[in-house]
Amino acid sequence: PGRSDAAKPAAPEVDKRFSPDGRLPNADAGDAGKDKTATHIRSIFYRMGFNDQEIVALSGAHALGRCHTDRSGYWGPWTRAETTLSNEYFREMIENTWTVKKTHEGKQWAGPLQYEDPTGELMMLPSDMALIWDPKFRPFVDKYAADEALFFKDFAKAFKKLLELGVDFK
Repeated sequence: PGRSDAAKPAAPEVDKRFSPDGRLPNADAGDAGKDKTATHIRSIFYRMGFNDQEIVALSGAHALGRCHTDRSGYWGPWTRAETTLSNEYFREMIENTWTVKKTHEGKQWAGPLQYEDPTGELMMLPSDMALIWDPKFRPFVDKYAADEALFFKDFAKAFKKLLELGVDFK
């Protein structure tokens, strides 16, 4: 998968196309997506000036793509339409039952803690689960699951803010 015209990726620690550690939140702060993980997510995004609503909106980008074991250790897509930006990520979060992944392709799961849907085809990171377990994040998840247009509007505004971080427009 990926771009056929791009160079073959190297290990994240030597491949300059990867963000340095600390710029993005970790997938798990050691508590399976509970309070410490929610606090960690906020610490990363608050220092850039984002609020809880913007954090949840930006997290909706997980509708795109998937995790790869050779990159992060995690496996799988968040949605069944991984090339389409939509509110499906939020709908899957609240409409599905998520359990700790125990097996993969018939063998015991040896990767980091992640959650899977009943089919084992979709995944959520502990940081994703924090969005539905945290009482301040959850209302935004519910709103975006119910209203794709609202998600698109809020995502566009938050993503613009993200892209313009540090830009001096003078």
